[in-house]
Amino acid sequence: MECRLSGDRLELVLDPSVGGVEVLHLGPQVGGFDRATSTGAVAQGGHDAPAPTALLPEEAAAWAGRPGLSAHRAGGAVFPRFGASEVTEIPDGLVATAADPPNGLRQQVTLVLHPAGVLEVGVEITNLGATPLTVDGVAVTIPVPGAAEVVQYGGRWADEFHPVRHSWEWGSFVVENRAGRTSHSRHPTLFAGSAGFAHEHGLVTAIHLGWSGNSTVRADRLPDGRRVLQAGELLLPGEVVLESDETYCSPAVYVAHSTGGLNGISAAFHDHLRSRATHPARPRPVLLNTWEAVYFDHDLATLTALADRAAAIGVERFVLDDGWFLGRHDDRRGLGDWTVDPQTWPDGLGPLIDHVHGLDMEFGLWVEPEMVNPDSDLYRSHPDWILADPHHEPVRFRDQLVLDLTVPAAFAHVYESLSALLDEYAIAFLKWDMNRDLTAPVDATGRAGARRQTLAAYALLDALRADLPGLEIESCSSGGGRADLGILARTDRLWTSDCNDALDRVRIQRGASYLFPPELLGAHVGPTRNHTTGRRHTVAFRGATAMFGHLGVEWNLLRATERELASLEQVVSTHKRFRTLLHTGRTLHLDTADPTRSAFVVVDPTGDEAIVSISQTDTPRTLTADPLRVPGLDPDRTYRVEVVPLDDRPLGMAKRQPPWLEGADVGGRQLAFAGLAVPVLNPASTLLVHLQVQ
Repeated sequence: MECRLSGDRLELVLDPSVGGVEVLHLGPQVGGFDRATSTGAVAQGGHDAPAPTALLPEEAAAWAGRPGLSAHRAGGAVFPRFGASEVTEIPDGLVATAADPPNGLRQQVTLVLHPAGVLEVGVEITNLGATPLTVDGVAVTIPVPGAAEVVQYGGRWADEFHPVRHSWEWGSFVVENRAGRTSHSRHPTLFAGSAGFAHEHGLVTAIHLGWSGNSTVRADRLPDGRRVLQAGELLLPGEVVLESDETYCSPAVYVAHSTGGLNGISAAFHDHLRSRATHPARPRPVLLNTWEAVYFDHDLATLTALADRAAAIGVERFVLDDGWFLGRHDDRRGLGDWTVDPQTWPDGLGPLIDHVHGLDMEFGLWVEPEMVNPDSDLYRSHPDWILADPHHEPVRFRDQLVLDLTVPAAFAHVYESLSALLDEYAIAFLKWDMNRDLTAPVDATGRAGARRQTLAAYALLDALRADLPGLEIESCSSGGGRADLGILARTDRLWTSDCNDALDRVRIQRGASYLFPPELLGAHVGPTRNHTTGRRHTVAFRGATAMFGHLGVEWNLLRATERELASLEQVVSTHKRFRTLLHTGRTLHLDTADPTRSAFVVVDPTGDEAIVSISQTDTPRTLTADPLRVPGLDPDRTYRVEVVPLDDRPLGMAKRQPPWLEGADVGGRQLAFAGLAVPVLNPASTLLVHLQVQ
């Protein structure tokens, strides 16, 4: 018996009569499916009947890789062997349910093929036995036959989403994250594909775990040569123990496939995220965040003057960052005491908010509800509300400890504190931060509590959103430390990185955009001298990089020159001019022969308009460059090609630059196949080109 889920971008063919649900095909549509041509040989030196490649492969069926379900009963062996699944159809998907009576288990696999071509897989494991069942792990498994290379997200704080490529000749490649948050350096995403796959070509399959806690993703080449990707929650010892009739629900695993390189993966994930009912519908307001402007130096006169400057250049939302609450004059105290500091704000936040609203801007506020400083009234009152090993001194991280949100009273304290703020003040936006990892997270039950803490954070966000449906929330975690489809189910924006250096941001935003559309990626124009790298860049370069995201400003504009303010105002107005295109169009990254050059195009859904970005990130390797082909356009229409001015022009030294820089009318077919002659650009500069159908 076969069943299938089929869409324009992805088709999944399954055999539910096999334990674990065998995957016969995952990739482009194949129409009719004949197992005779896809069943491999049985080699000498192995099992008489090789284990099937199942969504949840079974060790008891001789699977040689990581099994789909690992569990035990008080140390007693449990090797699941499920029978045939009963299949029920649901909208855009199916549910496959199977039992293993001897082991007292039931598994339910829910598969939804979203119209955008993203497959979502969820697993439920139920204990039907009379004794407790410890679940050690669940791994959703996806075959990737023929894949030769694997790309992971590497990086670190202030350098996230850095694609790292590995040759996949043998064995396993595993990325484990035990940070208790999605992680800057061990992101739960893998891309596997044909040799040399790139932005514009190659077969690629992506797997992503939509979960904001511990995770494991794996690329495994079995001894018989089969290749699979796996993803699942990393469970700490004893973290999930199911009593009789209790169920473990795994985080969702998301899968996409492309025959056209990484751009096809991006198209699927971007379209999927944009199709959600909760996806931001209105234009993303340009914001100013006060962190790199004033840090902890909060002063009403300074901040109102800063708001005046922000409104004058077109900013639409003013966000007051860290430093506003009780005793918070540096980063070593106050977390947990979510009341306005009377010393800094004797009249409360009302005067500032009223001033911001009088300038026709929204008001936003920074919070970090999951953490507590030892130097705080909350900790002094409730030292027992800490998520840490009670047998040892808690490990500090940024002078912070983790507040155990699984304690009902602790959860209620945070919820009531934030609700009181949101009731008292007209706050349209929360920047929700999480600035530390979870270390030895033992909760009040005495068990490892990373999973329950993540679920409690989700519940807190869900409760506040239910109370105030119009409230927008940004997920920030020391930058991009908590960026995944799980947190995006309850937030409206990701803070991509704590690094605002435009040179680094070109790479960071490119990597992040493989999964996330630009309107969800916070991108700010920082100060002239960047506070994480010390480099200086022009306003035009900083602005040209930041405008391809949810644009913001993080700079003390009171110290900016008139020329800088004029240039920044031009950046903001240009972004607003193209905002709809940038936040609804398809992003196509371009493969360039010179690694010092980064280029992409955003094409309007109708094909009527596009913006090309060409960034020179270092001294070019050659004096001239190959023409830049521009995909995604209507080949049968003519486009007006014009440079988008951003104060200074980024052109470098040349005897003669390409004549199209003065404007030209070019056919879409020529742009796609012959391309644009690339001008000589200065390092650390970006040229923007507007294409408009004539």
